[in-house]
Amino acid sequence: MKKIFTCLAISLLLIGTSFAAEYKPAERVNTIGTNLLTKNGIVAKDIKFEVTSKAIDNSSFATDKTISISSDDLAYAGNDNETAAVIANELGHIIAGHGSRNKLVSSITGTTTNTRNMAGALVESYKNTKEEKEADVLAVNLMANAGYNPLAAIVVLTKQTSTYWDAIAGKPANAERALNIYDYSQYAYPNSVKSGYNCNEYKNFLTYANSVIEERKENSKTQKKLDKELKKYRKDSVSQITKFKTRGGISSWDAVYGILNSQQ
Repeated sequence: MKKIFTCLAISLLLIGTSFAAEYKPAERVNTIGTNLLTKNGIVAKDIKFEVTSKAIDNSSFATDKTISISSDDLAYAGNDNETAAVIANELGHIIAGHGSRNKLVSSITGTTTNTRNMAGALVESYKNTKEEKEADVLAVNLMANAGYNPLAAIVVLTKQTSTYWDAIAGKPANAERALNIYDYSQYAYPNSVKSGYNCNEYKNFLTYANSVIEERKENSKTQKKLDKELKKYRKDSVSQITKFKTRGGISSWDAVYGILNSQQ
């Protein structure tokens, strides 16, 4: 009987420990976000982080110094590397000035009407994908500089639900963005890729990525085009981060938007 009670006590202790060890990304956002900023030489003073379930809009960062992080995205983060990936992506959008650029375009053209038809929707989808890729590349730089594994960005994306067509094609979720992150990481931070990332999502992604890479090897033009794109990514992303720091946390689009508003 004593043995039974002892075993029961140990079992309850283990259960309690597992619950206590449950990772809560929202509670890590401020610490990891501040680390991403400071390790990249971005002044973190007065910058606040908030976790929200609302649609993310960081277009007013230049004035309110608040970085909103999606609770939906954080749901896919299982450790500090993956939480860093979510935060770094938002920082990437802010550094690139996507929110300010979109506000500026909307103020000039008025309410967007080009998304009311199929062609317009395709253009909008392409623009969003292009912006996400730009933010992803910036995120990889920020993560690597702060000591986080940039491959975690791939894991966060591929943990998400695949589209119907991706599932049919045997692609992981967000395959295009994930492969872009992998290619850029291989180009700019090869040691990170060499070290890898120990989880099933990343292993499954590699199965897909390796098949694409093998196909590229058979087409020299495709490979040359990719090499050119990666070189440009590297040059542009490093320049964007440097200029963001020298402006005191303002993107080029924030600066333009501010000047135009002051003249009205």
